Amino acid sequence: MPERPNGRNGGRRSGWRRALTPAQPPAAGPPTPSPAEPPDVVQAVLYRDGVRVSSPATLAETYHALREQPSGMAWIGLARPTGSELHSLATEFDLHPLAIEDAMEAHQRPKLERYGDTLFVVLSAARYLDAPEEVDFGELHVFVGPDFVITVRHGDAPDLSAVRRRMEDAPELLALGPEAVLYAILDAVVDGYAPVVAGVQNDIDEIETEVFRGDPEVSRRIYGLSREMVEFQRATRPLVGMLHGLMAGFAKYETDEELQRYLRDVADHVTHTSERVDGFRQALTEILTVNATLVTQQQNAEMRALAEAGFEQNEEVKKISSWAAILFAPTLVGTIYGMNFDTMPELHWVAGYPFAILLMAVVCTSLYVIFKKRDWL
Repeated sequence: MPERPNGRNGGRRSGWRRALTPAQPPAAGPPTPSPAEPPDVVQAVLYRDGVRVSSPATLAETYHALREQPSGMAWIGLARPTGSELHSLATEFDLHPLAIEDAMEAHQRPKLERYGDTLFVVLSAARYLDAPEEVDFGELHVFVGPDFVITVRHGDAPDLSAVRRRMEDAPELLALGPEAVLYAILDAVVDGYAPVVAGVQNDIDEIETEVFRGDPEVSRRIYGLSREMVEFQRATRPLVGMLHGLMAGFAKYETDEELQRYLRDVADHVTHTSERVDGFRQALTEILTVNATLVTQQQNAEMRALAEAGFEQNEEVKKISSWAAILFAPTLVGTIYGMNFDTMPELHWVAGYPFAILLMAVVCTSLYVIFKKRDWL
């Protein structure tokens, strides 16, 4: 297969093949970073036998240094890279176009794919933010080849510089090659889930207290945390299958026994985390049901109290209306006989006044008896 001008032959050039290739003469003077390869975006380190050999400032220097180290390994870290950087890596390391497309677009679900002798891994990292009490998710793409590891990070998590320092403190593990770096990255991502699990557990405890306290904003908080747990499930569930897939290939790819134990430990942790996340999702569903029941009960109680208040008010209105009707009768009689018309026969009647008083008493008594029988008084 013809060799690419600046790339590898047939997927990746082996160590002995690179050793036979004459090194390119170094350019005169210090290399100038290309605008597409800003030094603050690229973090590249070359290792040999688990020990840091050099830290090139640009991708071009990294390629040159790797060609000069037949048994070296390059660890290149990118944060939100440009398209030109990814295409440069694809040309040099013969990365599959579909993997490059995924790395550029991001927003991928966790997965593991093998393109020849290159692994492409997509991971979803998470971290718990104490101030807003929220879970922040980041995306990490990892290319693993025979002598290189490329990480493409979309988001602030995980802290790969801490992973690099830990691996450099264990050169015997780093000497095992790119697979060891991949497992260390997997372990960092899974370990980053632990503070998230603890933070979510604390949030659920607080939500339970708020539910029974009748906090009106608790429903919004339950819904927001439920959405985060859905995202958390999408991050952890596929990772379980990915790790078991790597474990199934131990014999085929002759994985080092130390790395096998390392990966099994990571698989145990992610399985435990996935189970906890499933439990959180179920707990939030139950809490939401309980909250809905309590809200319904509270609404029923308020409606019952309102109905009772309305009934009591109605009783008071009936009493007031009854007494108003009773008092209206003598007022009506007195008003009629107070008109002072000359032609009213009762005005000159000797028994007129006693008759009027008696009429008032009879009417008032009759109304009182009627209202009393109807329980208006």
